[in-house]
Amino acid sequence: MAPKTKVNPKPSPAPPPPAAQSAPIEDLFSALHRHAQNFEYERAAKVADQVLAIAPGDEDALRCKVVALIKSDAIDKALSAIQASRHLPIDLRFYEAYCLYRQNKLHEALEAIDGQERNSMILQLESQIFYRLGKMDACMESYEKIQRFKIDSLDIKTNIIAALVAAGRSPEVQGTMDALKVKASSNFELAYNYACSLIEKKKYAEAGQQLLSARRIGQEMLMEEDYADDEIETELAPIAVQLAYVHQLQGQTQEAVDAYMAIINRNLSDASSLAVVTNNLIALRGTKDVSDSLRRLDRLIEKGAGAKQFQLANGLDVKLSTRQKESLYSNRLLLLLQANRIDQARELISALPEMFPDSVTPVLLQAALLVREKKVAKAEEMLLLYADRFPDKSKPVFLARAQIAAAAGHFQISVDSLSKVTDIQNMPATVATLVSLQERMGDFGGANAVLNSAIEWWKNAMTEENKLDLIMQEAASYKLNHGREEEAFQLYEKLVKSRGNIEALLGLVMTAAHTNLEKAELYEKQLRPLSGLKQMNVENLEKTSGAKHVEGTHTVKVELSEDVKKAKTKKRKRKPRYPKGFDPANPGPPPDPERWLPKRERSSYRPKRKDKRSQVRGSQGSVVREKHETATTATSVSSDNGPSTKSSQGISSSSKSGSQKATAHEQPKASSKSKKKSRK
Repeated sequence: MAPKTKVNPKPSPAPPPPAAQSAPIEDLFSALHRHAQNFEYERAAKVADQVLAIAPGDEDALRCKVVALIKSDAIDKALSAIQASRHLPIDLRFYEAYCLYRQNKLHEALEAIDGQERNSMILQLESQIFYRLGKMDACMESYEKIQRFKIDSLDIKTNIIAALVAAGRSPEVQGTMDALKVKASSNFELAYNYACSLIEKKKYAEAGQQLLSARRIGQEMLMEEDYADDEIETELAPIAVQLAYVHQLQGQTQEAVDAYMAIINRNLSDASSLAVVTNNLIALRGTKDVSDSLRRLDRLIEKGAGAKQFQLANGLDVKLSTRQKESLYSNRLLLLLQANRIDQARELISALPEMFPDSVTPVLLQAALLVREKKVAKAEEMLLLYADRFPDKSKPVFLARAQIAAAAGHFQISVDSLSKVTDIQNMPATVATLVSLQERMGDFGGANAVLNSAIEWWKNAMTEENKLDLIMQEAASYKLNHGREEEAFQLYEKLVKSRGNIEALLGLVMTAAHTNLEKAELYEKQLRPLSGLKQMNVENLEKTSGAKHVEGTHTVKVELSEDVKKAKTKKRKRKPRYPKGFDPANPGPPPDPERWLPKRERSSYRPKRKDKRSQVRGSQGSVVREKHETATTATSVSSDNGPSTKSSQGISSSSKSGSQKATAHEQPKASSKSKKKSRK
């Protein structure tokens, strides 16, 4: 949970007006003090204006007005009042910095407090600005300075724990809480922050229990303060979101999806919690239902005005941290690539470097876009230039370059990129990847050198989880498979002498069988015999029919007699089986060889000719007299038969044209409906 923004300056108590002042001024100051005590800040601001109208430039009235405007969330009016009074000898820079902070003009806010005395209020505002900028190290420095003032504020202590978690220093949380003399049960926000530290330490079960405890504490506290049920649910929404996130981290996908959808459907969470839920749900879905995920993100991200191309809706630019905003934009870009909307992806990626200048994410997304456009070489070159320009951010860049190059078959570039990430050079996963890449290039000597270097590094490594045995085991197996039996034998022998595990002993016996049979037999005796193997006669087992012939001292030859050989070679003849009632002496005509083919494909097929006698030939409109008389006779006959067939020729003609019109009219209808369905 982000630090609480409770740094609102309180109105300084107005000193009693001097006796020489008129009565109206005294009454106004009394009213101003009364409104401030009753939290009637809008009325207090109006009374302060009345005082300033009588006594322009009065410092107490001006301060009370600015604070009252800030308390009533009229930040723009407060900032205007401060800027209008710059000609007066009154220092209002702290209030100006706070107003700029509330407007999310963070860099301007830092400039406003620059040079001021670092008292507790300035340091608290400074820490809040650094937190929102994502500069957690600077934020923690400000909080460490605040602790020198020995302020016993639970809000500040809660913010310190939140900053520690955001800075990636979760292991220090418990010690800091002990030093601050607070417990997780002090308030629900502190319990929530402590649960977040447990999540960072991957203690998901404990984090879930702590979140449930935080929700219970929050419900009790808010009910005592007479909050309504909907207001309580809104206040505790971040806890519900974090509980769903814990399910997601534990691999409980369905539980996480149900929890996220329940939060969205109830729509009682604040805007920032709903944004986090949407982002997490999209990440959980992955590439499934990309169009729906894009629609959900488009509700949060909108086109900006002026120089700012994109911005978040519902004031999320102020409510979300830099890391959360970066995650939203990154997921949208990845979804655009999945949907093959390359033009929109280019438009978004062009805006990200300016939005997140201190992050490496924009360059990684730019590389992903280039790979999607099949410009792999350009992506590799761009990542290399960025890594050379910013060495402190080069680790994720080189890892991305290695992955892109390996997928494109550029194995040497991938090896070079991994080799430049020194802090993971000898980790088992990196070693395995490098060995695999070297093998694909046919550089078995290079792969062997990687394994030897890793073994030497782990011999001198002072870590809790030493991976020397694992590296040696894999290196020995690799050397044995590639004809380096002596080196493999030495590694297996060291493993057996140091650890004595059964896998190393088996490998040692197999390796010694290639190099030194005496040692192989010696180490073979250390293997535990299999149960039931002593009662088995190996020689009799070899004589059975299921045994395969093995070259050795004991061979058995079985001589077969001539009769047996003839019986084996003689083939048995079976009488053919005929259908019932079939006489093989008089079989009749042979069946048609084309009986399985369709009629149209048979050679005997002849298509039926169309009857062309009814067609009228000659010029249009010419009718033979005899045909006309025949038609007249037919009409009179048909009229005697009843109304159902009356003037059938005219009806059939009109029905044909009518059916054509109906078909032409109905077809667009069906098309229109299908489009509507697809839009739903």
